[in-house]
Amino acid sequence: MKKPIIQEQQITDTLEENFMPYAMSVIVSRAIPEIDGLKPSHRKLLYTMYKMGLLNGNLTKSANVVGQTMKLNPHGDGAIYETMVRLTEGNGALLLPLVQSKGNFGRVYSRDMAYAAARYTEVKLAKICSEIFCDMDKDTIDFVDNYDGTMKEPTLLPTTFPNILANPNMGIAVGMASNICSFNLKELCDATIKLMHNPEAELSEIIEVLPAPDFPTGGELLYDKSEIEEVYRTGRGSLKVRAKYSYDKSQNCIDIYEIPYTTTVEVIIDKIVDLVKSNKIREISDIRDETDLKGLKITIDLKRGTDPDKLMAKLFKMTTLQDSFGCNFNILVEGSPMVLGVSDIICEWLRFRRSCIKRALKFDINKKSEKLHLLEGLAVILLDIDKAIKIVRETEDDSMVVPNLMKGFGISEVQAEFVAEIKLRNLNKDYILKRTAEIEDLKKELEELKSTIESKAKINKIIEKQLKQVAKKFGTERRTALINPDEITEADVESEIKNYGVKFFRTGEGYLKKISLVSLRTSGVQRVKEDDEIVQEVEAQNSSELLFFSKLGDVYKLKAYDMPDGKASQLGEFIPNLVEIGDKDNIMGMIVTDNFEGDIVFCFENGKIARVPLKSYETKTNRKKLANAFSAKSPLVKMFYLSSGEETDLVLFSDKGRAVTVNTGRIPLKTTRSTQGISVMTSKKDSVVKTVVTADKAELKNIERFRTKTIPAAGAIVRDEDKGIEQTKF
Repeated sequence: MKKPIIQEQQITDTLEENFMPYAMSVIVSRAIPEIDGLKPSHRKLLYTMYKMGLLNGNLTKSANVVGQTMKLNPHGDGAIYETMVRLTEGNGALLLPLVQSKGNFGRVYSRDMAYAAARYTEVKLAKICSEIFCDMDKDTIDFVDNYDGTMKEPTLLPTTFPNILANPNMGIAVGMASNICSFNLKELCDATIKLMHNPEAELSEIIEVLPAPDFPTGGELLYDKSEIEEVYRTGRGSLKVRAKYSYDKSQNCIDIYEIPYTTTVEVIIDKIVDLVKSNKIREISDIRDETDLKGLKITIDLKRGTDPDKLMAKLFKMTTLQDSFGCNFNILVEGSPMVLGVSDIICEWLRFRRSCIKRALKFDINKKSEKLHLLEGLAVILLDIDKAIKIVRETEDDSMVVPNLMKGFGISEVQAEFVAEIKLRNLNKDYILKRTAEIEDLKKELEELKSTIESKAKINKIIEKQLKQVAKKFGTERRTALINPDEITEADVESEIKNYGVKFFRTGEGYLKKISLVSLRTSGVQRVKEDDEIVQEVEAQNSSELLFFSKLGDVYKLKAYDMPDGKASQLGEFIPNLVEIGDKDNIMGMIVTDNFEGDIVFCFENGKIARVPLKSYETKTNRKKLANAFSAKSPLVKMFYLSSGEETDLVLFSDKGRAVTVNTGRIPLKTTRSTQGISVMTSKKDSVVKTVVTADKAELKNIERFRTKTIPAAGAIVRDEDKGIEQTKF
């Protein structure tokens, strides 16, 4: 039997040789947009359509474009078509769509509305693409070989406006990501012109002309100036966007017609349905999706007497009708990923655009210089046309015509070739005079071009002219309205929650019951599963907060009112379903609190005990999970809750039959949640702490025998005569 070939390799070598090239490929060649606002997949698709003549031509089947694009992008027709869908005006994912479309391309605001197959839909380049491909034939950008070396493709596209900020763009690379929001084209062009004339402009000056992002799906942006400044300055931050709605009094319903860019109709409806089913929202009688060809529409039928504005305030807080857009302006600049603010991105684009214009000017200078050179040769021929005809007629060998013309008139080979190619009918004075009349104009044009290419101010004037033309031709009114957060009435959901006394019962198998104290008075025996038992009973309020501490070191939080009331005859709710705990995790303890007062004592298998204030787990936002809630370096054996000022004796038992008594007052309080605490019981012959109980449950006659003056300690051996109920001392 052959043994498998195993090749040993250093992990660092494997990372360097295999993983790093892959990571760089994803970052540079796939997920992060470049300064022209496009990822490679977008650029390959648009360039293919440009070469197919779809800028001014008729619509063609999407399948045709997809097939042609595979010559540049060998990632399969499905991936290419999905890329195209996002660029279309039909899908609505872009503020400035780059592809004109016909047919069903789905909707960006719908999760379930699928786009039609490529064989049914038709596309062509949108008119704005004339600005993206401007001067493509003037050597404005570099070209490289495609994947098999049979074609050339552009590395960037010479867009005449900062497309990088005109459309939203999101990408996830390896170890980094990018999430760029879109800005209104008119405002963006004005801001670019302002920054071009004054690169050191203050942030407040830029915000005057570019007040905030503008999203394709509209909505209302909660205008917090400090958040906007943070995004503009650093390229990172979070912006809150909410839906737009209207109230139809005659039908007693709310119509939602614009939603945040980051959510979908189905997500919103599903969440509202869940809220209604769990009795957290009682004002709604029906909800339906009435989206049609006219656009998005979610209709909510209200019960009689409902205040629509108060209801929407609650829905904004409890659903994605109000959502956050996390900005991360990570772009590629000359092959290097950089997180830049708005002003820095515009300045980088201006540098790129100036380079494109200079290259176009050089191209024009070279072409006009070549033409001037030819016309100057023609002007020399004008001095003696008969001589030129004589030289051609008397030359016996065709290959000697050009050399003889060069010798006869003292012109260059290129000029002689041009003269030799003139038709016989054009060898007249009138034709030559008309052609040579362009010489002076060409000289003036060349002087102007040369002065322009050397003048930054003149190049800036060209950019400004182009930006104004783009804004005038393609600019639209802002879709996302700006509202002041101070003018918004926040819904206090908790104030509407009925508060009453409840009692929680937690079982060893992970079931939890919440029973009101009123119901508990008439309840019988608590029902549990076979071989299960109640391990914890806690009396609290319906407004209390529950903290579940898991084996893997996380804390899951739950509001008591989010859990339905139960009965003694029921098994209860399965905790992993309530808080979405993973299969490999389980609950080690539960704490119910109203004010986060008191401390938690964690006892670990390695003999260490940590004490952390419960305040460390309080959060201002409604977070569902806290990672690294306590140290996971050693398995947690037991945890205890101590109310403010409370201390108690704990007895630690090792798996080798030893015990140590320690008072919690000897455990120092640490504010860091992940603290390992202090060592209380040392290991003896590789022993570990098996269990920890309070003194009243230790079942030892004299717990003082196991108390030591100093800690850590190995503990005393538990003898048979030590076992028994401890006697109360008077």
